[in-house]
Amino acid sequence: QVPMVESGGGLVQVGDSLRLSCAPSGRTFVTYAMAWFRQAPGKEREFVAAVSWKGATVRYADFVKGRFTISKNFAENTAYLQMNSLKPEDTAVYYCAADRDNYVVDYGAADEYDYWGQGTQVTVSS
Repeated sequence: QVPMVESGGGLVQVGDSLRLSCAPSGRTFVTYAMAWFRQAPGKEREFVAAVSWKGATVRYADFVKGRFTISKNFAENTAYLQMNSLKPEDTAVYYCAADRDNYVVDYGAADEYDYWGQGTQVTVSS
């Protein structure tokens, strides 16, 4: 069973918006910091955004600053990625990740996260 489950992806036009959601699967376990990564065809997985356990700290990749917003519902252990002004280069599979230790040094490093989802496809058509 995949630990994290993403939803909200789809096919949109340039300039449109999407909101991705991520939550633990049916298993009950604790997660702390949560993050979004993405992988486009033929490219390596890259960091998009992260939020700390209670939301006090957020980090963004430079290419999404001002367009994407990460948030977290602490009570429901759910993370969101609001994506506005989408561009064709945002086309990718978006993965949710979560930390189980409440110890993250580099929010942008994939190996800081212990739980991952299977990803949700975002396609931006021009």
